Amino acid sequence: MDELVSLSNDTLEQVPNGVAVPSYDRSKLTPGIVHIGLGNFHRAHQAWYLHRLMEQGLAHDWAIIGAGVRPADAAQRERLLAQDCLTTLVELDPSGKSAEITGAMIDFIPVEPDNAALIARMAEPDIRIVSLTVTEGGYYFDPATGEFDCNHPDIVHDAENPATPKTAFGAIIAALKLRRASGAGPFTGQCCDNLQGNGAILRRTIVSLARMSDPDLAAWIDANCSFPNSMVDCIVPATGPKEMAMAQSFGIKDAAPVTHENFRQWVIEDDFCAGRPDYDKAGATFSNAVHDFEVMKLRILNGGHQMISMPGDLLSIITISGCMEHPSIHRFFKKAMQEEVLANVKPVPGMDPASYLDLIVTRFSNPEIVDTTKRVAFDGSSRQPGFIIPSIHSALQNGQPTDGLALMSALWLRYCLAKRDDGSIIEPNDPNWDALQAVAREAEKNPVLWIEQQQYYGDIAKNTPFKDSFVKWVSMLEDKGIKETLDAYGGGTA
Repeated sequence: MDELVSLSNDTLEQVPNGVAVPSYDRSKLTPGIVHIGLGNFHRAHQAWYLHRLMEQGLAHDWAIIGAGVRPADAAQRERLLAQDCLTTLVELDPSGKSAEITGAMIDFIPVEPDNAALIARMAEPDIRIVSLTVTEGGYYFDPATGEFDCNHPDIVHDAENPATPKTAFGAIIAALKLRRASGAGPFTGQCCDNLQGNGAILRRTIVSLARMSDPDLAAWIDANCSFPNSMVDCIVPATGPKEMAMAQSFGIKDAAPVTHENFRQWVIEDDFCAGRPDYDKAGATFSNAVHDFEVMKLRILNGGHQMISMPGDLLSIITISGCMEHPSIHRFFKKAMQEEVLANVKPVPGMDPASYLDLIVTRFSNPEIVDTTKRVAFDGSSRQPGFIIPSIHSALQNGQPTDGLALMSALWLRYCLAKRDDGSIIEPNDPNWDALQAVAREAEKNPVLWIEQQQYYGDIAKNTPFKDSFVKWVSMLEDKGIKETLDAYGGGTA
């Protein structure tokens, strides 16, 4: 291969033929968005939609400025600034890979402990949207009750030190205080994480935190800022050596390339207090029925990810597509979805739940997507309450079967015992790993203790049929192992 082209504005003309590069003049772009949490998903999803608009000659005053509040974000800042904030996206289509370079992001704010630079930049009037991808567990609320966690040490710090906050939410509040004083006015807070009612959750976190130190400011934010709900969807693996090599196979040296599947969806409430890009012209959907799209995606795709990743990792299967090739996992996933989940998912325009499940099976089975079971199984303490337990509640309320969902809960317990069927150890894979392991060990003797964790399950343990089914599966997993237990539920053929 010829020498690799190091990615930068100055080298775009040297990028090999076949790799699309920005057709717009990036030097003429001006900012309109600060995005906090510059991971792979944002760059493959929201930033891509904006890039597509810019390719049409639109939204050139909506360029993205990156930001972060964690020490690891500083390293990402260095990587991206060194290549002028350009990103190589590699699409993993089973029919063949392709690559493009996107340029909607133009700067990255310094990452500081007191977030001073972030606050100052968000306070400038040209910023009209502040968007976030900070993971499902990053919003300081109890997943079982939905209540704001006002006692978390980070929240206590920000309430006591509102001018020097630790969290993204504290920084947003500090910036909005400056904007109110200067007359710059409110901006839209846009959550892009996989949470049902994600805009409402972002509003609650920001307003609740602001109320702890400045009730008048909290009221102003609640009355003037907008927080649209949205549903986001694109499978985006973590970047490792394989992904770096993919970018290099196109002749590009990119320190932070992103791979993604050949599917995207973004459904957004049209509720923006300070204007917005015309995302619909790049394929996004503005809708007042975001909740229905959310339920379909969160319960089938995200819930399905949980159903296959935990037994997959327990069986030492590395990838999600590998899980779909495993007959026992595939049968479990399909049967639980068809018999216990789909009945409580509404159709949306152009898609019914059964057809959506077929689409998800195809997407999960894509062998080009090297998405690891370890990554997908991460943070069960946020993802089980977000993606699985709502299906349990719905089925129980409607008198429907929950045997497969009870098996999923037993698999989560087994996963948190951290030992695979082959005897190898599962490394810590949850922010609450130590606490989960402690309960899991106690639950080996008394399984009901697991579903009595009210912060995750609410009052589900009081339902005798679900409890009995759960205990049955815990016992079988211990006595028979993962595969035989899955087969006891799934039967038949995939």
